[in-house]
Amino acid sequence: MKIVRIAPLVALLLPAAAGLCQSEPRAIVVRARGNPILSDGRYYSTDPAPLVVGDTLYILAGRDEAADGVNDFIMNEWQLLATLDPASGKWRHYPGFARPEAVFRWAEPGRAYAGQIVKGGDGRFYLYAPVLQRDSDARDRFAIGVAVAESPVGPWKDAHPAGPIISQKVPIANDIQNIDPTVLIDDDGRVYVYWGTFGQLRGMELARDMVTPVGEERTITGLTGFFEAPWITKRNGTYYMLYAGNRAGPDSDCTPAVYHACQAYASASSPLGPWTYRGVVLKPVSSTTSHAGAVEFKGQWYLAYHTADARGGGHFRRSVAIDRLDWDDSVTPAAIRPVTPTRAPRPSPPPTRNVALGAQAAASNQPMPVQYWIRAVNDGIIRTAPLPPDMWGTWRGEGNPPHPWIEYRWPSPVTVDETRIVFFADQPPGSGIGVAPPAGWHLEYWQDGWKRVSGTDAPGSDLTQAKRFAPLRARCIRVVFDASSNGSSVAGVGVQEWEVLSPRATPPRTPPSSPVPPCG
Repeated sequence: MKIVRIAPLVALLLPAAAGLCQSEPRAIVVRARGNPILSDGRYYSTDPAPLVVGDTLYILAGRDEAADGVNDFIMNEWQLLATLDPASGKWRHYPGFARPEAVFRWAEPGRAYAGQIVKGGDGRFYLYAPVLQRDSDARDRFAIGVAVAESPVGPWKDAHPAGPIISQKVPIANDIQNIDPTVLIDDDGRVYVYWGTFGQLRGMELARDMVTPVGEERTITGLTGFFEAPWITKRNGTYYMLYAGNRAGPDSDCTPAVYHACQAYASASSPLGPWTYRGVVLKPVSSTTSHAGAVEFKGQWYLAYHTADARGGGHFRRSVAIDRLDWDDSVTPAAIRPVTPTRAPRPSPPPTRNVALGAQAAASNQPMPVQYWIRAVNDGIIRTAPLPPDMWGTWRGEGNPPHPWIEYRWPSPVTVDETRIVFFADQPPGSGIGVAPPAGWHLEYWQDGWKRVSGTDAPGSDLTQAKRFAPLRARCIRVVFDASSNGSSVAGVGVQEWEVLSPRATPPRTPPSSPVPPCG
């Protein structure tokens, strides 16, 4: 069952809701009717960490502030969302309620990465936050600090003023990047913290003071394809670890492209494992990163995650979404059913001549290098600074193909008379290394064999090129490239978008959900 129907953000500065601490910051009231919750592009939100306190569901989130075309995590503060009912679409938004340098005197400004708030055994709230340690000679200065407050909205103060509780220096030396903490307070009151990224996951018990290490730091294994973003939870005596996985490949249950991540999960009968991989909760979304948290609220489980679906969104301008999460109790341990992301109702897109939007794409180099994604060539998105999964490509280091092609297949014939290609290149024309504009290209269509489309031969030196031709009707069309070469080696070809245009605009189609038969 789908949940929220989130509307455009309508905000007014209002006093904090009754019943909360008098010192809490003022809130912006958000009325939403679909995902993402903050959708108008004024505030991007990321790395959601849900928390239930009484009749309120809170979501801790970071804030993405990167300018369009900037491929970097510009994150200076944390923000908070709160609701009494996710299905109502009514949220309170607390922007900028905490900043690294304001909470931890030993931290630098910025890099307010994914954290989590939990309620301690003493009734207070603890924020576990990865920040950059200002005065450190560690190879990687990310460290995890702990702040404490009487309310989830703060004000926050450092619970361990001596410094971080986890870094490359404490409690013992490690060589991983110490980010993405997640915390479990077990039924017996024992506290466990987990953290890590780039395929490295650590776990450790903490004392009931929420900051003092107990026992050894352990390497957590058994999470197939683990990349980052762990989330620990417990249900009916079984421990579940959700995480961003990037085990990539054409037959992967997680993701075809390595830069994208799914939300996978594992289970265990004890908090530190051993862990057993169980499957995928959430397929890759519109952002390359994936970060999620699962929580039970008023008898229903929810998955909070982020996407690039807000206005002006992108891989570094992400926004929090939330959907129902359901369990399959017919198996032991209970399995998490895959979550289907929902989005707010959107206006019908205008008519378009680009019939490529309704095609299935194939390529000569399938299975292709896992850094690329064939679905990107007809997703209708042209980015200022694309990442590898925002394009199709052929670069594989050595032995790049000299005459690769991309092909569109439609369920039934279409009439077309123009094409436009947006290339990607990191090398100049004539290069034999990296990804360079092709030396040339042309179109072909299927009619009892592949036939060249007259008038479409073109050099590839410009990154955006278009060709008109006499109208033709076909079910399959391909573009064939002559890859750039320096005479001794061949460069890769990269295409961010390939449009095929019909003579008249029609309502846009979506790609078929089932495979379209190949031509021939």
